[in-house]
Amino acid sequence: MKQFHFKYGEGGVDLALPESGRLQVLTGHAEEPIRDMAAAVYAALDAPVGQAPLRSWLAPGDQVTLIVSDMSRFWMRQDLVIPHLVRYITGECGVQEKNLAILVANGTHIGGSEAELRTLVTDGVYEQIQVVNHDCLAPDLVNIGTTSRGTRVEVHPLAVGRKVVALGACAHHVMAGFGGGRKSILPGVASLHTIQQNHLLSLDPLAPRSNPAIGNAVLAGNPLHEDMCEAAAMVEQLYTVNLVMNADMRLARIYAGHWMDAWVAGCRAADEMYRVPIAEKADVIVASCGGYPKDMSLYQGTKTIDNVESGLKPGGTLVLVAECREGGGPAEYFDWCKPLREGRLDPALRENFTIPGYIFYLNCEQARRYNIVMLTGVDPALVAPMGIRAFRDPAALLAQLDLEGKLVYVIPNGSTVIPRVQEEGEKV
Repeated sequence: MKQFHFKYGEGGVDLALPESGRLQVLTGHAEEPIRDMAAAVYAALDAPVGQAPLRSWLAPGDQVTLIVSDMSRFWMRQDLVIPHLVRYITGECGVQEKNLAILVANGTHIGGSEAELRTLVTDGVYEQIQVVNHDCLAPDLVNIGTTSRGTRVEVHPLAVGRKVVALGACAHHVMAGFGGGRKSILPGVASLHTIQQNHLLSLDPLAPRSNPAIGNAVLAGNPLHEDMCEAAAMVEQLYTVNLVMNADMRLARIYAGHWMDAWVAGCRAADEMYRVPIAEKADVIVASCGGYPKDMSLYQGTKTIDNVESGLKPGGTLVLVAECREGGGPAEYFDWCKPLREGRLDPALRENFTIPGYIFYLNCEQARRYNIVMLTGVDPALVAPMGIRAFRDPAALLAQLDLEGKLVYVIPNGSTVIPRVQEEGEKV
């Protein structure tokens, strides 16, 4: 037997796996984290991609909104970047503090408390700059146009008539291809109606399933992504700062500049770091989300399934190590068990589309494709209707596995690993 350590919540867990099978550990490509954050931020802003340096793009009299992500994406550690970004905007660009506002892109999430906002932007920035929670149900959201797919784009008023700098992270996303960039606008600071219209594109219009045109790293022809881009283009003056984490979830690169070009550069970098070549798909994958906050809930933690399933054979076994201290995450996540049991999950979601509802829907699809077994704090009875087996005891879980002679990929941090089968002629 060989011992493997996996992050689990804010702690860890050890699993002993038999060496009689073919075991292979998959990790992302090593890259040194940024050591001097101030220098890295300033360098990215002074040498942007496809845009003028921020000091040239902003002027002292400008009204400026800095859009940042909420606590569900605190893994990107924007708190290490924001103080330097604010200092650059006010010091190097001459923007007055009273003319700068920080808008938290909550999407459909409930806005954070003062304590959470202080954590996001740091105490010093919170005391210095106005910080505002976006509310997707607020009555004063502004209609700025309609996309070619009919999505009415309504956004927070702080994203209208001002220069907007959006700070986000480039990471693989099962619906939008990649996160970050244009997602700071839609869904970040958009209305619930706008978000629902856009995200409904995740479902196949012709069959009861997810839209086959979406997926991790899929941008070309992805209707969700293309709709988001149209929405972002309606924000007349938009500049992005894009963070890329290394395989250890530490900030490694920053790409600033044109809202599309700089973001694409960041996505390419993320893909290079996270893609891991494999010769063939595995019989079994054992993966951790990488600990808290990546495994804070099923809503967040199952993104690891999205990442690693490209390395698993149809019908294979996926062992997911995810604490999920917040259960499903959004309260409604497990509410979708009712239409699932009644055999009407697909029509129910189309009638009242929500993002937690779609994640639940997707997780059920994944449970039909694979044998999903979880080491988790979630009540096993809650995930059983989805086709997922949950265990709280590592020994009990391991007793359910047959790894003899199987090809097993062990992935210590599934949030930063995308297995990819090599094309013919490529070297592994």
